[in-house]
Amino acid sequence: MGTGCGIQALHLARHAETVVATDISERALRMAATTAALSGQRWDLRAGSLLEPVAGERFDLVVANPPFVVSAGGVGHEYRDGGRAGDGISEALVRGLPGVLAEGGTAQLLANWVITADQPWDERVGGWLDGAGCDAWAWQREVADPGEYVTLWLRDAGEQPGTARWNERYDAWLDWFASTGVLAVGMGLITLWRTDAADPAVVCEDVPQPYEQPVGPHVASWVQRQRWLRAHDDRALLDAALQPADGLVFDRSAVLDEDGWSEVSAQLRQARGLRWAVDVDDPVATLVAGCDGQTPLRVAIGLLAAALGFEVDAVAQAVAPVVRDLVARGFLVPGGAADGAA
Repeated sequence: MGTGCGIQALHLARHAETVVATDISERALRMAATTAALSGQRWDLRAGSLLEPVAGERFDLVVANPPFVVSAGGVGHEYRDGGRAGDGISEALVRGLPGVLAEGGTAQLLANWVITADQPWDERVGGWLDGAGCDAWAWQREVADPGEYVTLWLRDAGEQPGTARWNERYDAWLDWFASTGVLAVGMGLITLWRTDAADPAVVCEDVPQPYEQPVGPHVASWVQRQRWLRAHDDRALLDAALQPADGLVFDRSAVLDEDGWSEVSAQLRQARGLRWAVDVDDPVATLVAGCDGQTPLRVAIGLLAAALGFEVDAVAQAVAPVVRDLVARGFLVPGGAADGAA
């Protein structure tokens, strides 16, 4: 959707039997047709807005880099301005994409969303996904205040700072942000997987860190782990054999004071994949090291409880949510999947 010159269709053609490419711009479709011809490809090119050209059809994979720029609306530049006020284009797509996904299908799009004093971004984007019937993972990669955001897109349009035209457009755009209560704009990636689960996993979180490229396999592994967690209640989790993912690093930081070195933080981080880093204490680090991929988790918890002098049930109850987060982020994986896949 929004194929533009056809770059995404070109990528899709490497692993899809057929490709349908849509755009509201006739000029973009002519460029995409040229790209296809020069590349020896045949695509089904269709004109129309958003998902209208594929209404009533189902697809295994939908990708989009839509005109998501947050503004008062209007279309000054077709490739970036969707004509809807605020984050209306992003919302319309997120709400509409589940309706064109085949069973087990995936959709992925870049998006921007507004952040207001009354509503956190994750609540806003999560609301778009209510009742979607999809597992979903929304990343907020960056947050820009209104001034930064307007400057970014005015420069993108070739405007020159300090000119009368720049000042006029800059002031009008900022006035619109102020009048609508927009404090900042979030920018990121949203991935949806159609599922028949009654309680799909919907996670909206900040993912600001640099990650290993290509990231696609790690995104796919995330939903596999979410589904594994959904299928394992705490009792089943304790019976599961987990193991550390490849490339884990345990870091300690200390400061020197009058009493010598004093530890201020301890982190478990990933040297590969999404490169998450989480603060952990020694018992959690010990538990992670004790997971060997063959022994049930409850055995490692029992050994930890004995070393700490606590009741096993109390330790199990305390660490279960921690272990779930470590599995969700790929620090711990079901036995035999140390590369991060479930």
